Amino acid sequence: MAYYNSKGGLPPQTQITTDRAMFTESYAVIPKGVFSDIVTSLLPGWESTRLWVIARPLSGFAETFSQYVVEVGPGGGSDDPETEAGTEAVLFVTSGSVTVTIDDEEHVLTEGGYAFIPPSSTWKLRNETGELANFHWIRKAYQPAPGIDEPEPVIANENDIAPTPMPDCDGAWSTTRFVDPTDLRHDMHVTVVTFEPGGVIPFAETHVMEHGLYVLEGKAVYRLNQDWVEVEAGDFMWLRAFCPQACYAGGPGKFRYLLYKDVNRHMPLTLSR
Repeated sequence: MAYYNSKGGLPPQTQITTDRAMFTESYAVIPKGVFSDIVTSLLPGWESTRLWVIARPLSGFAETFSQYVVEVGPGGGSDDPETEAGTEAVLFVTSGSVTVTIDDEEHVLTEGGYAFIPPSSTWKLRNETGELANFHWIRKAYQPAPGIDEPEPVIANENDIAPTPMPDCDGAWSTTRFVDPTDLRHDMHVTVVTFEPGGVIPFAETHVMEHGLYVLEGKAVYRLNQDWVEVEAGDFMWLRAFCPQACYAGGPGKFRYLLYKDVNRHMPLTLSR
């Protein structure tokens, strides 16, 4: 599997500023060229670490989650990574190796490695190698449901899971699922979606789930609301609930992205103030 990793740096002074970056009321596109050194963030309690914040709860933007692209140097990491109670997390490793300890149980995640961390778990993360490590960190405030237990930790690797073909697509469109989609304990799903060259989403999906899509590999033309936008490995897309979406995978290789969506819960009828 191929996994794009942001490298930072700055574009040369000779580069023109025209780009594919877009921010609208229904979607946003953050192209890979935006991931420069001057937009990185540092976090208290994290050592030898920098990150790009690509989604955060914000009026008119992401409502249910935040997402970081994290780069950890040798020996770096945190013994107290999460500061907000009730927060669940998914980690997805795109290069190198990190050691994640969840409730005193140690796990080594390599490329394609996935970890779901429940909101009541304690955890820490360290890069115990001599090379940089890169991973995505998706955070969400867990939404309990009556009679539903909190989910347990999940450790997996994309390379060990057979993708599930979508119906009537002859294998052109598939999804790698890390948790059972019928497990109501989970209020979010993070999956890897794969299109073979020429594969499509053959209709304008319009649904209540909010989406974050980070392109891991390949290129495509993606429909966002009424616009068709070219995207490639390293780009991030945010889609508001009910934003129509469709896709044509452009080839010559696979088009794959890491997908977030909120699931399995009633819609709150009282907005928080």
